[in-house]
Amino acid sequence: MRSSKFVVLVAVLVAACGAPAAGRQSRPADGALVGVTMPTTSSERWIRDGENIKRDLESRGHRVDLQFAQNDVPNQVRQIEDQIARGAKLLIIASVDGSALTAPLQRAADARIPVIAYDRLLRGSQNVDYYSTFENFRVGVYQAESLLTGLGLRNADASRGAATGPFNVELFAGSADDNNSVFFFNGAMSVLRPYLDDGTLVVRSGQTEFQAVTTLRWDGETARKRMEEILTTTYRRSKVNGVLSPYDGISLGVLTALKDNGYGPGFPIVTGQDAELGSVKSIIAGQQYSTIYKDTRELATVTALMAEAVLKDRTPPQLNNLNDYHNGVKVVPAFLLNPVSVDRTNYHRVLVESGYYTDDQLR
Repeated sequence: MRSSKFVVLVAVLVAACGAPAAGRQSRPADGALVGVTMPTTSSERWIRDGENIKRDLESRGHRVDLQFAQNDVPNQVRQIEDQIARGAKLLIIASVDGSALTAPLQRAADARIPVIAYDRLLRGSQNVDYYSTFENFRVGVYQAESLLTGLGLRNADASRGAATGPFNVELFAGSADDNNSVFFFNGAMSVLRPYLDDGTLVVRSGQTEFQAVTTLRWDGETARKRMEEILTTTYRRSKVNGVLSPYDGISLGVLTALKDNGYGPGFPIVTGQDAELGSVKSIIAGQQYSTIYKDTRELATVTALMAEAVLKDRTPPQLNNLNDYHNGVKVVPAFLLNPVSVDRTNYHRVLVESGYYTDDQLR
């Protein structure tokens, strides 16, 4: 069953959608064409996002053009421009590169088409109306706390663990062209920094700054190669105890490098994000330690409600952050959902009992 708190929230938002914005006149939203562009089909997470948004909008009577850019910026630009040319009344964009879409966003503005940035903030443009995402700084905090718990430095109840260290850890971050990567990394470092400063955690590679640990396009193979290089150049006489990974695809790449270098059974503590099927199975098998679950069904519902309000020339009621998401030009009003940390102790309750996965899928 999905969170009762979320059900109440949605009910409130639906009721609130009746209030027009000052100075705007409502117009019928039924049957509007909504352009939705997602980054890639190489991640099951984005496939789920796209399908969920399409289903939710169509259930509200809208037509949806769903496109996947396959991590190619020019391709995404063409898709957005085509949606504009076809008469889309609203664009929902999860960008490949959040800073590379200023031209099509200007064309959308010229055509008076509103834009909702989906999960990844669109940067460097005035022409972004709203943003729907998760508490991304908190994602990083949860990843770091999970790393500490897995190492025994922190107990599940947040009290100090029995372990003392020092522990060797390595850090990975997401793609530098994704605004979320900075939030994830900063959230994690807000927790890890004291342990790094006092020597409880040691990054033997010396790679601790964001730009040194990013992973272009969140690519698992890129992560595997970097982990391989770190292991062969830095850990010939010592072992890695933990790896901060911001995303499940990166985590699986890291684990492949670890296996290729003689680790397992008994793997380092490796974090992740998105609760992708392969990583959840890895967690159950005792390889990857944890992931961060973000229920994209809820994000799709919130985004569809935002879209419904915007299409009726109303201000979306589902906004709970008006200060933190500055895209370099403006602060973009946002709605943030809460993530959940998942490991072997709670995966069934969080993922199966909520209907996100079935037991058969996880076998």
